[in-house]
Formats: sequence, C-alpha cells, structure tokens
Amino acid sequence: MSKSFIQENRSKILDKKNLIHSFQSKKSHICSGFLISDRFVMTAAHCRENFQVLTVVLGAHDLQKNNENSVRFTVESYHQHPDYTMGYYHNNILLLKVTNYIFGLQLEKYVQLNNNFKWISIPAEEGNIEAGSVCSVAGWRSLETNGRSSCHLMETNVKVMNNMECERKWGKKYFSTSQMMCGDSGGPLVCGDTAVGVTSFGDPDLCNSLKLPEVYTKISAYILWMKNITG
Repeated sequence: MSKSFIQENRSKILDKKNLIHSFQSKKSHICSGFLISDRFVMTAAHCRENFQVLTVVLGAHDLQKNNENSVRFTVESYHQHPDYTMGYYHNNILLLKVTNYIFGLQLEKYVQLNNNFKWISIPAEEGNIEAGSVCSVAGWRSLETNGRSSCHLMETNVKVMNNMECERKWGKKYFSTSQMMCGDSGGPLVCGDTAVGVTSFGDPDLCNSLKLPEVYTKISAYILWMKNITG
C-alpha cells in the first residue's frame, strides 16, 4: 500500500491474511496488492513509477520475519492502464501476470491456492458503492500521521464517502466521479468479499482525515480493460 495510512485506534492484526500480498523491490516492501486469479495480481500503477522490476510475495504477513508459508513470484508481464497519468493518478491501476516458475521449476498452475493465499473476487459489472457503506482496508503502512510503518499486516474498517462530496474536497482536477471513489483511510478496499477499489492517492500529511479523504481507483470502471488482458 503506497501513500496510505491506517488509523491505530481502529486497527487490528489482519484476519484476512491470505488475501493481501506484498509487492517488493530488492526484498523491500513497496506496495500491497491482491490476487484476482491464479495468474494475475492487482495494484496501483503508481507503485511501479520508480521500480521497473517488482516481485510478488504471497503470504508475507510480518515483513520483519521469514514466513515459511510465503512464496516469492517473479513477474512475467506488467499491464499498466494506457491512460494512467502520473501526478494526477487518473486510471491508477496495474495488473501483473506472475510466472509459473519457482526456483527454476515449472508449475502446472501459476499460483496454488491454499489456506495461506487466495484470490479476491472483483465486481462483475460497473456500479457504485452506496455512500455510507462500511468496507475494510489493509496494509503495512503508517498507523498515524508521520508515524512509523507497521511491519504487521493490519486491517481496519472505513466508510465510503459520497462521490460529489469527495469531488468538492479534492476538486475536479484530481477527482473523477466515474473512475474513483473515496473513503476515510487507505489500502485495498474490500466490501463484503469483493475488492471494489485500489488505493490511489491521499494527503501524506493527513492520516484518516475527512478534510482530504483517501481516494481509490474504482475497479468496476475497468472491467472491459481487465478482460482484454486476463482473457
């Protein structure tokens, strides 16, 4: 999870540890993301701006410890949305296809789903999440403004904000009502058992603030684009 925060007094160690995974460069955590199939992982396009090569680590719950159940996957191909704009974070979405080679061995399947890692459902059609809905976010980032990052995968609940209110706070230059949605914290946004948003941007000086709420890329706006890539 990049440029995002989890408020400490509402957080807990993640219950859904098998759903959120670490994107790393040279074994350092860069962003979080999630599986949408046994071949593809989703994250924000801005996560790759300064890192041309990323590794997907499944089952990395504690970044300070080597988890015997975690598996590192190299990336076969990167699929950034062609209309992604740096700085404004429009179309801020990225799909990564993982290789089916581990330690030089070719697997019959790309990712073997088990109790340590599973994929998350994504919307089947375009639609909006009702304002006021309580969803959940997760990641390893700061627990408070200017605070230290957490090494443990953490989770908290967030409330979805009305799109017009979010546009008023951020302005039309940054916020697109058709491609984005707002909440009051950061991370991969999961409503029920479905991933509906990808962390896009927020104000790094404001943790969990209604003044400038965290903004997510709305996954359902990109269904056709995703289908063209994943088949």
